[in-house]
Amino acid sequence: MTTTAPSLLSVRDLTMTFRGRRARSAPVRAVDGVSFDVAAGETLGLVGESGCGKSTTGRMIVRLLEPTTGSVSYDGRDISHLSQRELKPLRRDLQMVFQDPHSSLNPRQTVARIISDPLLVQGSSAADARKRAVELMELVGLIPEHIDRYPHEFSGGQAQRIGIARALATAPRLVVADEPVSALDVSVQAQIVNLMERLQRELGLAYLFIAHDLSVVKRVCDRVAVMYLGRIVEIGPKERVYAAPAHPYTRALLSAVPLPDPAAERARERITLLGDPPSPAAPPPGCTFHPRCPKAREICRTEAPPLRIAVPGDARQVACHFPEGPEER
Repeated sequence: MTTTAPSLLSVRDLTMTFRGRRARSAPVRAVDGVSFDVAAGETLGLVGESGCGKSTTGRMIVRLLEPTTGSVSYDGRDISHLSQRELKPLRRDLQMVFQDPHSSLNPRQTVARIISDPLLVQGSSAADARKRAVELMELVGLIPEHIDRYPHEFSGGQAQRIGIARALATAPRLVVADEPVSALDVSVQAQIVNLMERLQRELGLAYLFIAHDLSVVKRVCDRVAVMYLGRIVEIGPKERVYAAPAHPYTRALLSAVPLPDPAAERARERITLLGDPPSPAAPPPGCTFHPRCPKAREICRTEAPPLRIAVPGDARQVACHFPEGPEER
């Protein structure tokens, strides 16, 4: 999973298993052996259907959840199992933007307090923290004079700008953006995406951009990792993944992305997957995608394919026994 630049974030064999709610319930493996790298200044898109483990992966990276097994290394240091005291100085560098802006903001606090809190935790004075909050309001396109208002006084797009400002308060190097535009109107989505791209250029940020909207991911990301039922099934440069998907699941996802040309939209093949995704509490043996895969064979039912380079010279890695080649497309 290496990139051309040194890795700022390195994730290896990450798993997360949740206990069942009832005593006899089967444990749920939400994330199952995920590995990838994110370089400084890079945007990696993490995509897949709802429930595939994308958000859980993001929360483990910023240590809102502790991994069951595997490792998360930031700037060469394993942070997977650090105590909260040991994590405190690293919180400056690792921040998160959440999906629902209003749910992630404390309705009882003013915007000034919301943005200042990370700085106060890190030891800044109240005066310095407020001054920085005013600067951040302006940086994300909000009116600084509104800093003493409450979250309910802002629209969804404005509230997400507040969430971004809070994430930037400590000048992080890596931001995990968990579906940051999915709860917003389409026109507002474009504004937030433009903002995040500008901030990346100006501040040198690296993003792990979690999303299910492949159109947004294609625009903002340098590389794309496709998840299915807790595992990465394809990862590589977005140009290669979008132009020539090698995994049948990736190909099916891309076939559902609307095309701007009506004639091309009518002419292209739309791939419909069989059935619903299996439950992570009872994943199928072998390749977990095989019950829905039109190319499944006997080996797919018994042996899980490793994530590997499928074609020599291609920068992508694919977890498939029979990855699609150019002649099949």
